[in-house]
Amino acid sequence: MNQPLKTWLEADGRLLRLRLDRPKANLVDAAMIAALDQALMVHLGNDKLGAVILDAEGPHFSFGASVEEHLPDQCAAMLSTLHRLILRMVESQVPILVAVRGQCLGGGLEVALAGHLMFVAPDANLGQPEMKLGVFAPAASCLLPELIGPVRSLDLLLSGRSITGAEAAAIGIAREAAADPERAALAYFEEHLKPKSASSLRLAVKAARLDYVTRVKNKIRAVERLYLDELMATHDAVAGLEAFIEKRSPQWQHR
Repeated sequence: MNQPLKTWLEADGRLLRLRLDRPKANLVDAAMIAALDQALMVHLGNDKLGAVILDAEGPHFSFGASVEEHLPDQCAAMLSTLHRLILRMVESQVPILVAVRGQCLGGGLEVALAGHLMFVAPDANLGQPEMKLGVFAPAASCLLPELIGPVRSLDLLLSGRSITGAEAAAIGIAREAAADPERAALAYFEEHLKPKSASSLRLAVKAARLDYVTRVKNKIRAVERLYLDELMATHDAVAGLEAFIEKRSPQWQHR
């Protein structure tokens, strides 16, 4: 199987480029999670690194996580590795710019939310549809309230509805809606990050996100336990996932 992630350096090693590379879905499955986590682990310690840009090959950022990996026999391992990646991104003192076009759903949006600044195509489609399958989105339950507050985040998490990139920028999920989000992220790096001291940038990120990082770290572990110990013990969560895999409508028993 081809590697699920393209990794390269630009700007004399000041910029790390990461590109999801299994179009069209770019699923955030075990292989993709491992590749992203490994790349960040290897490169974030580089003292002169000024930024990371994460984008995706093809018309869509990501259709989300592998639903099969959410079933009871696999979900503990999947959540553990996904949340390790999410926390590595959240704790990164190197700014991570995320460029999103097309579909950015479920686990794909959770990864995008874990970055520092998001650049989106106006017609991109962002959502956490997990509730339609009878489950909730653990990482998004921690990240969205921090970004857009309790009411807007609860709406997205309960409804499972999607919003456009333009709306995501308007409510504060994204920094900017741009026709070419990759170019916008690159322009931001060139203008605002490349000219700066990498060590000073890291300390600025640390200062701005100190309490945020602490809250997300504490909450994500508790929410992961809630997912595994309580949600996966319900009938409807498992039935909803199985119905999705089998391409049929779920029959809720409300238990």
